[in-house]
Amino acid sequence: MKLQVAMDLLTIDDALELAGKVAEHVDIIELGTPLIKAAGLAAVTAIKEAHPNKIVFADMKTMDAGELEADIAFTAGADLVSVLGSADDSTIAGAVKAALVHNKGIVVDLIGVADKVSRAKEARALGAKFVEFHAGLDEQAQPGYDLNGLLSAGEEARVPFSVAGGVNLSTIEAVQRAGADVAVAGGSIYGAADPALAAKELRAAIL
Repeated sequence: MKLQVAMDLLTIDDALELAGKVAEHVDIIELGTPLIKAAGLAAVTAIKEAHPNKIVFADMKTMDAGELEADIAFTAGADLVSVLGSADDSTIAGAVKAALVHNKGIVVDLIGVADKVSRAKEARALGAKFVEFHAGLDEQAQPGYDLNGLLSAGEEARVPFSVAGGVNLSTIEAVQRAGADVAVAGGSIYGAADPALAAKELRAAIL
């Protein structure tokens, strides 16, 4: 199972600083949507130039103009680009078309999708490299939220998948047991007093 760090920061300097601390312990460096909106795709280029051997994920959360937006992100240096699962099939297919041209990958993010299992299978059939079972920060903040719903859906879908939404040292074993291909850790790394140590501990917990 790969480890992905989600960097929900707001400046390129902060992103470069965090990436520099944790890169050796992670496989995928994700530039979160707030970072891309605040700093632009120059952030993707900066991270890829600083860490050319890492997989760089631009969390675009594309909802329309899939081919165009994916092409822009891939040209900026992204290896993976996200499209929302709630987007039209043609949007996902367009993004996949751009990915094939660049020899890169599309990740379909199921945030906000009610029937995650069915949509995961559809997204995979449309050419997604993997799908992300994702609960956003707002959803995680609601009373009673836990990760098990995402893990169960991932197990049932039987497609390559990642999990994002509460991955930390206490849950990463369950994420791996569910069969996830990628564990996405955000706040448990960037919000830690020592992000490098947090990433190292998560890496060590992956069997």
